[in-house]
Amino acid sequence: MSRPDTVTLRRLLQTPDYRRLWMLGGIANAMRWLELLAASLWTFEVTGSALAVSVVVMMRALPMMLLGAVAGALAERMDRRKLLIALQASSALGAGAVALLASLGWLAPWHLMLQGLLAGLAWAGEMATRRRMAADAAPAGDLVPAVALDTLTGSTTRAVGPLLGGVIYQFAGIAVAAGLACLLHLVALRLAARVATPRRVAGAGHPLAGIGEAVRLVMSISALRVVLGVTLVMNVFGFSYNSILPAFGSLAFSASSAAIGLLAAAEPLGALVGGLWLALGRRTPPGTRPLVLGSVLFLVLLALVAFIGSYVLAWLLLAVGGLGTARFAAMQTSVVMTAAPPEIRSRVLGLVTTCIGMGPWGVLAIGALADGLGARLAIAVMAGTGLALMGLLLLWEARRS
Repeated sequence: MSRPDTVTLRRLLQTPDYRRLWMLGGIANAMRWLELLAASLWTFEVTGSALAVSVVVMMRALPMMLLGAVAGALAERMDRRKLLIALQASSALGAGAVALLASLGWLAPWHLMLQGLLAGLAWAGEMATRRRMAADAAPAGDLVPAVALDTLTGSTTRAVGPLLGGVIYQFAGIAVAAGLACLLHLVALRLAARVATPRRVAGAGHPLAGIGEAVRLVMSISALRVVLGVTLVMNVFGFSYNSILPAFGSLAFSASSAAIGLLAAAEPLGALVGGLWLALGRRTPPGTRPLVLGSVLFLVLLALVAFIGSYVLAWLLLAVGGLGTARFAAMQTSVVMTAAPPEIRSRVLGLVTTCIGMGPWGVLAIGALADGLGARLAIAVMAGTGLALMGLLLLWEARRS
């Protein structure tokens, strides 16, 4: 079996638009996670409430839930390049506003909520615009390595972003963290401006009608149903643990801000290793099996983390769980790009974004559980519920086959 070695990666990175979109995604995602951790640490420091932190995190993901499907429909009717530029500009504007308010001593939690909404707009459009554009820009036959490399970079930035956020916040404060984010968002904006205008399929009718067509398609194809179902479970019951890491790290391990940032980086670092295997190892065809197995692995290990008394062991378990989330993330996009017709892919990716955007419900739930029952039990309850729902989803699909 052929192996996509450095020749494949060189071919991808020598494709100008793919390279620009890949770099843009790396910069924007790193700053997204840096801002998120800095905002969480600042809110917990000011309020002492895990629920308040969860609300700040929730506001960032809310546009994905409300507008993800709409973004997918619009991406097939608008110039995706112009849409990407506008969304990236909104990220720079929001980060700059936080930096200014913090430097003047005027920052309040509600400012971070508003900035989260603005940044969430860019996040909502990311899958239907940048990820779709990057997959389309890849050379023919290189879809899985292209998506794997993009996923690998996303995993790297999810590790680097929180780590930088924790260190910068501890030693320089939220104003410097937000200022750095603003500067690098502007760099990403410049990259977006240099991307060629993509070919798009002209859409007819109202965007909401296009969303309905995408829903009907998804419900008729098992692979797409599984992608949406697993995405929903992972984002509500799996990844929501990130929102209470400041409380969990502080109360369970007496961890510093930098140590909490390192804990937040554990799963992404594991996903980085998993992404390297997908990009450089044996060519893995798109499919739902690795997506499901990777997700189950992560949820099982997350449940174990809730009962671990050692910071080091908790970090290692989250890192191993990242091997599973790498497969989940790579297959999430690859399955859609192969199972959905080209003229409807952005709309299906918009539905995936909507499922990702359901994460705020998990964020609110785990925040309330943490305030009422403690951070450890909150993580255990959410991970256990996610595993139960994953089993029900697979049972339902088996009966429909």
